[in-house]
Amino acid sequence: MSGRITTIGFDADDTLWQNERFFRLTQSRFAELLADYAPSEALMARLLEAERRNVGHYGFGIKGFVLSMIETAIEVTEERVPAAVIRELLAAGQEMLRHPIELLPDAREAILALSGSHRILLITKGDLLDQERKLAQSGLGDLFDGVEIVSDKTAPRYGAIFARHGDGAARAMMVGNSLKSDVIPAIEAGAWGVFVPHDLTWELEHADPPRTHARFAELQHLGELPDLIARLG
Repeated sequence: MSGRITTIGFDADDTLWQNERFFRLTQSRFAELLADYAPSEALMARLLEAERRNVGHYGFGIKGFVLSMIETAIEVTEERVPAAVIRELLAAGQEMLRHPIELLPDAREAILALSGSHRILLITKGDLLDQERKLAQSGLGDLFDGVEIVSDKTAPRYGAIFARHGDGAARAMMVGNSLKSDVIPAIEAGAWGVFVPHDLTWELEHADPPRTHARFAELQHLGELPDLIARLG
């Protein structure tokens, strides 16, 4: 089935509110703590490999990130990492879990502009408790017709979500800053995929944009979304 877009899904982290910035700040502290054992560039490469290995075990989010930092610290110090460093890494993770939400420009306005005419969904991956906390603090919770916190974003999962909450993927759109998670699998499911770049995006979320696909669009910011919907209408 095709036709007018009736359902719009929004990613959360780095689409509606800041997220990756806090990871980068913690990574800088991680590099400082282990500066005597490895140069920063090599340490970040080891950490990224640990995250790549562990995402299937721990999922996405702060808790898995902290465990990957601890694992990397143990490896680069050949199991001699001081307990004080482990304590600081745990404290850094706890601080990230307490950090207040900072909405990105135009996030609330874009949702408000479309909520009267479309079903609005939040579709995010990561730790359940942390994502629920951020949604509650964002002040956006009452604006969504449905919230899906998933372990990963795949074409079948998008298809199921858009069928459950709307008129199917063919009449749906997914908006986010990750080509790998928000855009490409949504397009594969039959929906529109709208890429809204963020200046900081986790390396594991990088992918080539499907610019030749008829259901791909790229915006500079969320403020352009209502006009895109109007043009497609």
